[in-house]
Amino acid sequence: MRKIAFIFLSFALITGAFAQTKTTTKTTTKSKTSVTNGRLVEITTDYGKMVVKLYDSTPLHRDNFIKLVKQKFYDSLLFHRVIQGFMIQGGDPQSKNADSAALLGNGEALGDMIPAEFRANIYHKKGALAMARTENPEKASSNCQFYIVQGQAYPNAELNNMECQLRQNNPEFYFTDAERKTYTTVGGTPFLDQNYTVFGEVIKGLDVIDKIAAIPADSNNRPLMNVRMKMRMLN
Repeated sequence: MRKIAFIFLSFALITGAFAQTKTTTKTTTKSKTSVTNGRLVEITTDYGKMVVKLYDSTPLHRDNFIKLVKQKFYDSLLFHRVIQGFMIQGGDPQSKNADSAALLGNGEALGDMIPAEFRANIYHKKGALAMARTENPEKASSNCQFYIVQGQAYPNAELNNMECQLRQNNPEFYFTDAERKTYTTVGGTPFLDQNYTVFGEVIKGLDVIDKIAAIPADSNNRPLMNVRMKMRMLN
């Protein structure tokens, strides 16, 4: 079993174990968290470039990511796990010189995991940048492995089911009207909200996510063609 094998709770959350209910809308405003400012990182891949904005409201994850980018840690690493309609994952240091048959996903950088930094109005829309993690009770993040959301659009009835399940761990959880609009149009992975730390978003190059996610993969979701990355700070 890979250390960071599955960054989603369960695809059962997609289909929903709860009976569908009438769409509920919440107009109550969640605590505001500014995501307008932030450092910019350019991610160059074999399929194009993405520009990622890192959120100042998640400083532990932001600073760790900036440190690794400046150290050139990510250069030549692979996007070692892709699932179309879900996400693309990379950042395993063992992927740099990995054999084509190697099982990836266990690698870490030096240092400890990063404490979770969940923010009420930061969510898993398409293009969201988040850290992978193991199944640990604190929901602390990997110190290097990340994923970028591709996701898909969901009808409100399925969002209701996910909302019910997410409330089991957080009774105060709900999808705002703005989040519902995004998840039903642009898309994302709403079943991951408040379970994995989102600390940035792709602001340029969303089509690159689609191209990488569409690459044929093996039974472990590793692309059959290597997709390497290179990163640099833009500001």
